[in-house]
Amino acid sequence: MKKKVYIISHSHWDREWYLPYEQHHMRLVELMDDVLELIETDSAFDSFHLDGQTIILDDYLQVRPEKKAAVQKAITEGKLRIGPFYILQDGFLISSESNVRNMLIGKKESDRWGAAVRLGYFPDTFGNMGQTPQMMKQAGLDAAAFGRGVKPVGFNNEVLDDENYTSQYSEMWWQGPDDSTVLGLLFANWYSNGNEIPAEKEAALAFWTQKLAEVEKFASTDHLLMMNGVDHQPVQKDITKAIALANELFPEYEFIHSNFDTYLKQMQQDLSEKVGTVYGELTSQETDGWFTLANTASARVYLKQWNTAVERQLENRTEPLAAMAYELTGNYPHDQLDYAWKLLLQNHPHDSICGCSVDEVHREMIPRFEKANEVGKYLAEEALSQLVISVNTEDFPETSHPFVVFNTSGYQKSESIKVRIEIERKPFKEGIPHELWEGLVDSDTPAFAVINTQGQQISATVSKPETCFGYELPKDRFRVPYMAKYVEVELLISDMAPFSWATFALQPTENLDVEIDSMIKDSKNYVLENSCLTVTINEDGTLEVLDKSSEKSYDNLLLIEDTGDIGNEYIFKQPEGTTPILSKHHPAEISVVKDELFIAQIKIVQQMLIPEAAEDLLEQEQKAVVDFRYRKAGRSSKMKELTIETLVTMEKDSSRLKFETTLDNQMKDHRLRILFPTGIETQTHEADSIYEVVTRPNQVSKSWENPTNPQHQHGFVNIHDEESGITVSNFGLNEYEVLPENNTIALTLLRAVGEMGDWGYFPTPEAQCLGTHTFHYGIDFHSEKERRYATYQRAYAAQIPFSVKQTSRHAGLLNAKDAYLMIKGETFAVTAVKNSADDDALVVRGFNMSGNQAQIEIEKNGKEVAHLLNLLEEKQHEEVVKQLKPYEIRTIGFDR
Repeated sequence: MKKKVYIISHSHWDREWYLPYEQHHMRLVELMDDVLELIETDSAFDSFHLDGQTIILDDYLQVRPEKKAAVQKAITEGKLRIGPFYILQDGFLISSESNVRNMLIGKKESDRWGAAVRLGYFPDTFGNMGQTPQMMKQAGLDAAAFGRGVKPVGFNNEVLDDENYTSQYSEMWWQGPDDSTVLGLLFANWYSNGNEIPAEKEAALAFWTQKLAEVEKFASTDHLLMMNGVDHQPVQKDITKAIALANELFPEYEFIHSNFDTYLKQMQQDLSEKVGTVYGELTSQETDGWFTLANTASARVYLKQWNTAVERQLENRTEPLAAMAYELTGNYPHDQLDYAWKLLLQNHPHDSICGCSVDEVHREMIPRFEKANEVGKYLAEEALSQLVISVNTEDFPETSHPFVVFNTSGYQKSESIKVRIEIERKPFKEGIPHELWEGLVDSDTPAFAVINTQGQQISATVSKPETCFGYELPKDRFRVPYMAKYVEVELLISDMAPFSWATFALQPTENLDVEIDSMIKDSKNYVLENSCLTVTINEDGTLEVLDKSSEKSYDNLLLIEDTGDIGNEYIFKQPEGTTPILSKHHPAEISVVKDELFIAQIKIVQQMLIPEAAEDLLEQEQKAVVDFRYRKAGRSSKMKELTIETLVTMEKDSSRLKFETTLDNQMKDHRLRILFPTGIETQTHEADSIYEVVTRPNQVSKSWENPTNPQHQHGFVNIHDEESGITVSNFGLNEYEVLPENNTIALTLLRAVGEMGDWGYFPTPEAQCLGTHTFHYGIDFHSEKERRYATYQRAYAAQIPFSVKQTSRHAGLLNAKDAYLMIKGETFAVTAVKNSADDDALVVRGFNMSGNQAQIEIEKNGKEVAHLLNLLEEKQHEEVVKQLKPYEIRTIGFDR
């Protein structure tokens, strides 16, 4: 029986990378023109695989709208193979929900055009998510194709001849942490192993002699896959002629122009029992460690911060508020949210969100973030307006100024908030603007207290009044400008239930109930204390923390480390012979910023002398395209002073300390990290990933050569033993490393480099990240290991601010304090509360953070019928039970 060679025409389309988007865009138009022409003129041309992403169709028709009918005809006839995703994302650097929205929008777009390819397509993601098997299963896909994570890939995407890889074959079973299993298809010789097939005899003989040997080395069946294309590759117009020649030259093989659907069906029928199984994350951990590309998690960190902000806005504020408002209005902004999500997803391809493209690419990303964020903010404000006008506030005094606080996170949440309250307004129609302003400034302002629905005073601070311009945009008439007087109120919101709201009011008073207490127990030696922690700020700016729950002390926390970096946007490389510069043993300037009953803040100002850049030799080595591993450049002898200001915040009865670090980076070619030595003896740690809290080893494999071991995270990393643990949380700081000494958690704040890297010299001066940066992160503590999940939930909740809106006194359908949903689950992480696009059912999604079965209760008004859904939000036949399987991703829908 002949071996069969399946040749699939494709072009891996990085939407933007080493050229700006429009440069790639224009080449895409030419590619699509050629493909459509070839489909019409060559009847033997089977099909063209459109790289698994439907956005290519939008990009093409934006320039060639008249080609829509031709595109539709090609798709309908199976000549143009589309989907199943909207874009080819980097799985690790976007949120769990972003990964799902990519599938949801991709399915919607594919259904609009025709059937999608039934293959999870991840040709060049920089490592693959551990929960991919479960996600694919829940999206109706039984196979996934990928290029990285199992076999080492090096410079210029060269597949390395290294035996240190996980699977013997290019076909394997891939099993997730929940035991879901899909067929894994590795591009063992990359997705270009059949590129530019010769149509001339001598060249074809040489080509196929080599290529067939290479593909047979890894194939477990007699079905051999040849990918005819590579990055931005024009379609091979004489491919059918080249295939006909191959059949003449190698009669023992059958060469066919084919597609993934045909290949997968035939290959699986003959799949050998000898193929192995790979488990969980595929991140090349069995290789030398240089080309895992995990350092893209810290390239252009400002992009990651923007991305986190927009994801939290859309997922955790706008959508839950819109779902809640739907109960009152019957309207849900599906189209507007799809528009915002598409904008955001356009920043999620691996070369975009990873920060490993030329400067022009990343400049264009910022407006997309800004636009998606503004849509999210507008829709959230619309929903808040609809909600607060329906909240009953008539029990507050007539002289009060009510405001409503919403917790749109899926967790009980405690945090101090600031809210701007308008106390008096003068519309422009009542006078001349500057006179109105002066009148408000000169008018008396009473003392205020904050009261709850029972009329009890709440500990709060109220600022001095400020008068400024404002305006309204009514829905039924022209804009209304005004002058208004405001005060800023700060108060602590304690133990607010998930998806709930509570109403407070600012009330004039003559009797302020002021409690005299302070969490700053020693203002000379800067000791902070609440019911959970005792924190001593050392002279060098590091912290010593006593966790009262475990009675364990941690020292030298918040140590700053700076090292040189002569790598690139993809990979960190410390110059040989250099050592880190540490903030330790250098006196810091320490001062009290805030000392209230419910909040204390200390500012730490540190000065570090940092080399201004790498040596001049680095630029020469970059231009000569010297492999970063073999560069000899060191750090410059010229030093600059780097001022680092860190605000340490302790809140009443909280085991979590919050940090805000600000600096003006004027140094190049370096990396800045914050170190948290844990002193906990353990071989593993946990970090949150995509629908998973993953356990990772602290030590690298025997084949690892990279001196560092960078890893991905979204919200936190934790190290614990049986009795105690520490969780380091963050906002948009996706890179960490666990250092061997004291099992130290190293959180990367900033990595500054001057070139893109990979296959040539592409200077990227903007990747040096010069200018002012602000970073938010925190540490939390727990006792017994079972209690760590509460710190994980607090880390997630910390990324989702309370939503607050002022309102008037009025009657309303909603109680002044209530909850929209009831969610109980100690190990359940909530990722979505939204409306289904198909029937406006309420969708609630999350996952079990634990490897054990766990209890979960989700109720809406205690009566709505819940249905189990898959990730595409389609109803399943299984019953909704109150028990979560280990690592289960759970989506339920409430009819309404």
